[in-house]
Formats: sequence, C-alpha cells, structure tokens
Amino acid sequence: MLKSLFHWKVLLNLVLAMAVFVGLVWLTFRWLEFHTHHGDEIPVPNVMNMKVHDAIKILDDSGLEYEVDSFKYDPKFRPFQVLAVFPAPGSSVKSGRSIVLKVNPRTWAKVAVPDIIDRYKGLAFNQLNLVGLKVGDTLYEPSIQRDAVLRILYNGSSIKPGTLLPKFSSVDLVIGSGPLRNVSVPNLVGRTVQEAKQIVAQALFEVGIVDYEDGGRDDSDIVYYQDPEAGALRDQGMQIDLWASKKTPAEMQNKIQELDEIYRPKIDTTLAPIQYNEVPLPPVDQIPETPKPTLANPAGATATQPSAAKAKTSAPATTAGNSTAKPKTTAAPSAKPMDKPKAKKVVVE
Repeated sequence: MLKSLFHWKVLLNLVLAMAVFVGLVWLTFRWLEFHTHHGDEIPVPNVMNMKVHDAIKILDDSGLEYEVDSFKYDPKFRPFQVLAVFPAPGSSVKSGRSIVLKVNPRTWAKVAVPDIIDRYKGLAFNQLNLVGLKVGDTLYEPSIQRDAVLRILYNGSSIKPGTLLPKFSSVDLVIGSGPLRNVSVPNLVGRTVQEAKQIVAQALFEVGIVDYEDGGRDDSDIVYYQDPEAGALRDQGMQIDLWASKKTPAEMQNKIQELDEIYRPKIDTTLAPIQYNEVPLPPVDQIPETPKPTLANPAGATATQPSAAKAKTSAPATTAGNSTAKPKTTAAPSAKPMDKPKAKKVVVE
C-alpha cells in the first residue's frame, strides 16, 4: 500500500493540486490589491477654516468622497466654515474614502414651538426658555382666561404650536387680561340661536341654558326671551339663558309674561316710604340732675356726729318769765346698731 502512495502518478496529482491552490491564492490577493487599491493611498488635504464649497471642490479633485455634517452653531465663526475634518488632515487614506466635514451652519438650529395655548403665562415662559426661545412683548386683551396664553406671534403673524423657528428667536405672547366689569348685556331677542351664540361669544359672555319650545335643538329657532335682559350690567364670563321657538316673539307674549313673573317680578312702589325724624335734645341747663345714692350706716356705727352738730347750732331756749334762763341742752339719742339678718335654716330632705 505504501508503494502505491509513492507512485509517480499519485505524486504528480498532488503536485498539480498544490500548484493550482497556490495559483488561486496568488490570483485572489492580486485581485484584492487591484480592487482595494492596496498601497495606493492619498493624504487628506487640509481644508480647515475653509468655506464648505471650497473644501468640497478640493476633495473632489483629490478623488475623495465627503460627508457634510451641520455642526453646532457657533457665532464666533463664519457661516458654512469648516470647523473639523475626520480623518485629520495629513492622514493617508485610500482613494474613494469618505471624509467627514463638520461645518458651522448659517444660524442656530430650528426648534419646535411648544404647545402653550391656554397655559398660565409663568409656565409658558419656562417652556419657551427650555427649548431655546425668547419671550419678546406680552400683549394683553380682554378675556375670561386671566393670565392665560391666547395666541403666539412671530414677526407680527400668528403661529401654531409645532412651528419650527431658529433657536433663540423671540416670540410675542397675547395674554388674557381677565373679564371686564359691568358690561351691557346684548339684545338677543329676535335673533336665531346660532346668531345669538356668536354675539354672546363676541361679547365674552357664556351661553347658559337654551330652552327650545318644541324640545328639539334646532339653532334656527328664534330667541323670544333672555335672562339677564338686554341692557343689564353684568361681568364678562357670566351666563345668558335663552328661550327659543319657531314662532315669533309677538306670538309668544303669554309665555313671555309668565317668564317675566318668574325672572322679573314687579315691585310695589305705592306704599309710602318710612320717614325717620330726629328728636331735638333739650338744652344742657334744663336737664334735671340725678340724685346721688346715699350709703346706709354700717352695722355697729353710731350716728352722733349729726346730732352733735344739731345741738351746737340750736339757739338757746328763752321763757317768758325768766330772761336769764340758761339754754337747755338735750342729749342726742344714741343710734341703735342695725340688726344683722339672721341666717335661715335650710333643711335638705
């Protein structure tokens, strides 16, 4: 068997197989060198700080591809100026390699306007600052939504949320100043319900209850009664109730009288008004003096002082027959002490 392996035919076949294998490998590497330009390298040209159009022209002449990336806007550099190159200038690359150019854009990147309609103005300001937008003027107009954002203006035109604007742009906000006080209620009688609703909205009132006579909801019905009445003074934002019918207001007089008795009762003003007359006060010198209260003598005290005073001031007594009679003095009776009230016995059964 070993002799058959070393037969010249077997050895010839092995040699031919190895030669074919080596030839295929050599051809493969040659094809790869030709296809990938092996050894054929091009240095990356230095296009830093050039305008992007000039940099692209140089790369095209060098046989290199390019990709332009709008880099973060930097106001220190010129618009469309090349700020960075990858791979770095001077590096050796193969022909056809893509070179990435970082270019300064013309202005800031655009951002979407956030949805701040009907939001409180303080919250709206914060949301605009977060996305990089500035608040310019704040305009106020009458609205029942006090301090709420009604519209967004950019260069004098109204814009919707989601509109793309350059970063750090200024927008103006229209903000509600709140309802007005004591506004005259418009006259809605004789109008259709649809027209009445539009008038109420324009006057910044609210439509309250709408009572249709036939129970339907046809806005073409005619308003024959309203509450509050036309001309009444109310604050904006208050409700106005409507009564509508397919008939004219002249045909609904009976119903109007019934509603007047409910919502506009008449006040009887025939009664004489109550009069209040002021009573004049007497002069000060004619006002009688009120007697001062006398205090009772305490128990055990003697009333000798008044009696002694009376004895001293009494005139001497004279008799008809004897002019030299001495005056008689009478001793003042001693005052008896006041009896203390006796304690009552209370028997508790």
